[in-house]
Amino acid sequence: MTAALAVRAKPLDPAKFRDPDVTAKGEKRASVALKALKTLWFNTGTLCNLTCRNCYIESSPTNDRLVYLTSAETRGFLDEIARDGLPVEEIGFTGGEPFMNPDLIAMLEDALERGFRALVLTNAMKPMMKRAGELLALRERFGNRLTIRVSVDHYAETLHQSERGERSWKPTMEGLGWLVAHGFTVRIAGRTPWNEDEASLRRGYARMFAERGVPLDAQDPAHLVLFPEMDAQVDVPEITTSCWGILKRSPDAMMCASSRMVVKRRDAPRPAVVACTLLPYDPQFELGATLAEASGGVKLNHPHCARFCVLGGASCSAG
Repeated sequence: MTAALAVRAKPLDPAKFRDPDVTAKGEKRASVALKALKTLWFNTGTLCNLTCRNCYIESSPTNDRLVYLTSAETRGFLDEIARDGLPVEEIGFTGGEPFMNPDLIAMLEDALERGFRALVLTNAMKPMMKRAGELLALRERFGNRLTIRVSVDHYAETLHQSERGERSWKPTMEGLGWLVAHGFTVRIAGRTPWNEDEASLRRGYARMFAERGVPLDAQDPAHLVLFPEMDAQVDVPEITTSCWGILKRSPDAMMCASSRMVVKRRDAPRPAVVACTLLPYDPQFELGATLAEASGGVKLNHPHCARFCVLGGASCSAG
């Protein structure tokens, strides 16, 4: 969040998001049932080559609160999908920086060989380029079932680097260029804390795409996803059961109606399944050790539930 926005932001009311069933005003809190598991995310670990200014998961070169998943551990969940006939279509890999996990290529290969689409979220920097040969081999075998989503926080170098640090722009652009040149299915993830409306942002990305030969339509939300800024300390309305009708939003459209994420906490004996990609640390969103155990509903008892999903209308999946 920019300094100008931070000054104007109202702090979160401490009475909010306290009770999983009732809001601060005494109204019934909204919840979301798992309609059908379509996307399973694996958090490959929170270690990252960057320390971004406002990373919701606090990834850095030293944060290993979520440790590396192994290919054996992810295979167990893929086996559960097959055994139980779950309707999963897409396997997502996030971090941290997924390409820092030594088992990522094996995990991707396993998912793709089973017929899933695979989506990797990356900053496209040195860790990805170290795996270039292996990535090309996957591209040759599986084509456009493998999608690489590159984080480009703003179309301008200065603002991108204000979030990700000095000297972060050039290697990301080089990695993006390499992916485009070798025919990968590429998507871009941007952010929206810049006091700039969406139309202007999309025009700016369109110019950047044209200048760099990136064959994406910046007006297409599937090609360029713009994520709302997330700050759990800034005030946001709580979501009640009546909000669905007021906002004309369906609970079935929320991320947690169709996705779950697997994480492995440092010192934990085994991975756990959490409600979504946004809430890896909050214990109330840890749902179990298996996908079956994690098939229950999710109570929207966190500011991210309101800001990102309900009011922001965002989703981390490929769409």
